[in-house]
Amino acid sequence: MVSHMTNQHLDLVVLDMAGTTVADGGLVEQAFGKAAERLGVEPGSADHAEKLQYVRDTMGESKITVFRALFGDEEKAQLANVSFEQAYGELVDGGRIAPLPGAEEAIGRLKSEGRTVVLTTGFARTTQDAILTALGWHDLVDLTLCPADAGRGRPYPDMVLAAFLRTGAVDGVHRIAVAGDTAYDMLSGVRSGAGLVAGVLTGAHDEPTLKDAGATHVLPSVAQLPDAIAAFEAMAR
Repeated sequence: MVSHMTNQHLDLVVLDMAGTTVADGGLVEQAFGKAAERLGVEPGSADHAEKLQYVRDTMGESKITVFRALFGDEEKAQLANVSFEQAYGELVDGGRIAPLPGAEEAIGRLKSEGRTVVLTTGFARTTQDAILTALGWHDLVDLTLCPADAGRGRPYPDMVLAAFLRTGAVDGVHRIAVAGDTAYDMLSGVRSGAGLVAGVLTGAHDEPTLKDAGATHVLPSVAQLPDAIAAFEAMAR
């Protein structure tokens, strides 16, 4: 009976960054605008509006994948990605991001309960590091992952599975909890086999979108995640 209860513990928690634990105040759209302009997409044009809408619709996906879809050509996609990362990095350095309310406290509580916490992103490593530095978060969690660290970005399960393999924190994927603010986060969690896949309403997508993508829970914010995990474990007993 004891081992059965132990196996219900969600001892690996994989959290998204922008929109889930980090408030970036629409910086993705601003940085995209700068990157698109560099590639000759006229601000205010129908082409710009169409591309910006695609960026909104694919929030959470690996950014290089988004730019490949938008520009078709690999060289252009790489240039757009570099331009985006530079623009986003400059905005981050300008003090334009902050932890979402309750995020640091939630991570602290999860860790105090003996859980391993991993932060993931759809951004490149340079941007992820810029965010971690700006927030003073380099030592906050056990591991941070970007798409290049894992193979593919969301909606593939690679980052969640990389967290599972690299941390060795749990003996099965059913003992992973995943939380994010986009449909892509939910899909990656479901596809990894995670036991709990929580959508939060502080970012890109609304409750129906998160549920349609497979969310097992929808929470007002990541601040409610520790309680949701505790309730899941109590039910599993």
